[in-house]
Amino acid sequence: MTIMNDETREFVAMHRNEDVRELALKAKRVEGLDLPLALDQIAGWQIARKKLPQWASCEGIVYPPHISMEQCSSQFTAQYKSEIAQTLLAPAATVRARVSDSAESDMQTAKNVFQLSDSPESDTLVAKRAMVDLTGGFGVDFSYLARGFSQATYVERQRHLCDLAEHNMAALGLDQARIVCDDGVEYLRQMGPVDFIYLDPARRDEHGSRTYAIEDCTPNVLELRDLLLAKSQYTLVKLSPMLDWRKAVADFDGTVREVHIVATGNECKELLLVLGQQVHEEPSAPRVFCVNDNQRIDYDSAAYTQGLRIGGKPLPEAKNYLYEPNASIMKAGCFDLVEERFGVTQVGPSSHLFVSATPVADFPGRGFAIEAIGGMNKKDIKRLLNGTKQANIAVRNFPLTAPQLRKKLKLADGGPVYLFGTTMQGCDHVLLRTSKI
Repeated sequence: MTIMNDETREFVAMHRNEDVRELALKAKRVEGLDLPLALDQIAGWQIARKKLPQWASCEGIVYPPHISMEQCSSQFTAQYKSEIAQTLLAPAATVRARVSDSAESDMQTAKNVFQLSDSPESDTLVAKRAMVDLTGGFGVDFSYLARGFSQATYVERQRHLCDLAEHNMAALGLDQARIVCDDGVEYLRQMGPVDFIYLDPARRDEHGSRTYAIEDCTPNVLELRDLLLAKSQYTLVKLSPMLDWRKAVADFDGTVREVHIVATGNECKELLLVLGQQVHEEPSAPRVFCVNDNQRIDYDSAAYTQGLRIGGKPLPEAKNYLYEPNASIMKAGCFDLVEERFGVTQVGPSSHLFVSATPVADFPGRGFAIEAIGGMNKKDIKRLLNGTKQANIAVRNFPLTAPQLRKKLKLADGGPVYLFGTTMQGCDHVLLRTSKI
């Protein structure tokens, strides 16, 4: 199968560091050159260089049009899904690779246990296990999941994507990959049992508008739940990070074993649910994993509630440090867990900022040293600003937006000062002047 001819390949290699828009205007039309394809390859490689560095370093990869590259998984999120699969199917004695208190050492443990390689060409796990990706797409998630299986099947109904996947999986050295051009639901109905299934339902309706609810996606995984449970030991479903994870768990009616809230760069990217057969008669609450790059915590969702405990934990007399949870913690809403595990106190029931008297190591988020606290009256504001002309401003549970507060304080953006507007216990609106730790 030839996807790109020699003339087009040479043009891409020669110009891949150049501006695509300028190339489109000035490139000479050469016989045999497929310029639209070449421009897609250059744009795709430039995105992959940051988003999928292992793919970008692999010669021979062919990229899809720009919109598919923008929507595909990043290397970080794809690798994390692979880690989930490997840990779920590991022997019971294996140390779980996602335990939060020692994420870095646990990641190394996982690599040692599974003999994982950082090389994209590598398929080093020799377990006789089978997986199916029922919504193949561009194949980024599949390419990382497949490395942990001796048999890996990619299913996609669009022929051009299947052709692309067949070419790219060969370029990546994934000899165990099998490409099937078929409807994922039809394939699921007729296939035999496997160890692991992955689905990333399309989140656009027939008119191309974005959808979020599980039942509005294609395929509707809620309708397929029983069939998925019958055909696999575990099913990993990727959903919109906009969804309420508690409602999603309730919708699957006791079959969700794990919830993974995945962020990178403090931006929530994916909500992942692991479905599996019920082990006990009574449905158990899933374990929740909060991930933001190297910051990872996990907890039993039955043990913690959302928000502040009834009655509240009193604020410490010395409020020397302020902590802002990362995006995955905010999405999970496990604020009482954060209080308990890190010894901090919420400033208010809905403010989702924390204070402590002493520094907290390894807090899953950003930390700041508090320099001053004051109200919104002119005297306090003058004392807090103390001649400051610029500051980074954030608000949480505050009557003004950040732009409104900036305008009121007449401050430019940036600089070493961080100002937080929030509501303390007792419903007092306050400003906290801080510096980043």
